[in-house]
Amino acid sequence: MSTWTSHSKSLPALALALLIALAPALAEAKMGGGASSGSRGTRTFAAPPATTTAPRPAAPMERSIAPQPAPQPQAQPSPAAPPRPAAAPAASPLGGSFGRGLLGGLAGGLLGAGLFGLLSGNGLMGGLGGLASIIGLLVQIAIIVVLARLAFQWFANRRFAGAMGGAGGGSRPGAFAFTGGGTGFGGGAPQHPKSEPLNLRPEDFNAFERVLADAQSAYSQEDIGRLHDLATPEMVSYFSDDIRANAREGVINRISDVKLLQGDLSEAWREGSDDYATVAMRFSLIDLFIDRATGKIVSGDAVQPTQSTEVWTFRRPAGEGPQAWKLSAIQQTA
Repeated sequence: MSTWTSHSKSLPALALALLIALAPALAEAKMGGGASSGSRGTRTFAAPPATTTAPRPAAPMERSIAPQPAPQPQAQPSPAAPPRPAAAPAASPLGGSFGRGLLGGLAGGLLGAGLFGLLSGNGLMGGLGGLASIIGLLVQIAIIVVLARLAFQWFANRRFAGAMGGAGGGSRPGAFAFTGGGTGFGGGAPQHPKSEPLNLRPEDFNAFERVLADAQSAYSQEDIGRLHDLATPEMVSYFSDDIRANAREGVINRISDVKLLQGDLSEAWREGSDDYATVAMRFSLIDLFIDRATGKIVSGDAVQPTQSTEVWTFRRPAGEGPQAWKLSAIQQTA
């Protein structure tokens, strides 16, 4: 809560009542009204990592144009797999019923030949001699049939494997390779841009310190054009709303003597066509509310600086230099 001060012991009672009435509206005399506002790409609603400067979690965004992430559906338990059917008995080397029929036919022929020899007076085995050439022929036919069946199965398996490979069932390199950024099968939601770590240079940190001071100065002067040079359009819209709210209350938020006391990097990354950097900064400043009509101090201390610790996120087009960084979010700390 800002310190309330008075420069006249004879301040009229009406003015005191006015100051008391304005107290709730002037409770946060700082750039952005003490709210957490802005966007951090796809990480807008994810808490930035804590740092030495800001060891406590940053406050979640209260104002942002970034879409809220959809809740993740809970995984449902997989249904139990149906029992596998019992394995079929192994096929005969001769090819199943075809082989059994062939063996049965041969056995029947041999038995018939023996009975014929018995009836003709030559004994049970006498009729077999005349059938030797026929049996040899049948054996050759059986061998040819078995070989032909095996060859047919081999060619059929080769054709089936080739068809599956052409339809995506094989393991060819690059088959069905998804690169992200599309909708995938079934018209699903678009994928977020892939992010990768970003290395910063000392010039980048100098730029952050410069924006910290220049943005607060432009806000203090209510210079919207200058704010557009230092912040994203989203942040400028919030600052403009705050400035209009101050005008309705008849005050100006004067900020001066901004000095960075400590700062460190929370995270930096490249996301699509933009670079992002989130830094924690502890700084001192003179932060006042001034009456628009009289120029008198309504709240704040014009001599003793106050300290504030905030988490600022900066954005620039990917690959641009340090001068391209713009303020894209401010988050308060506990």
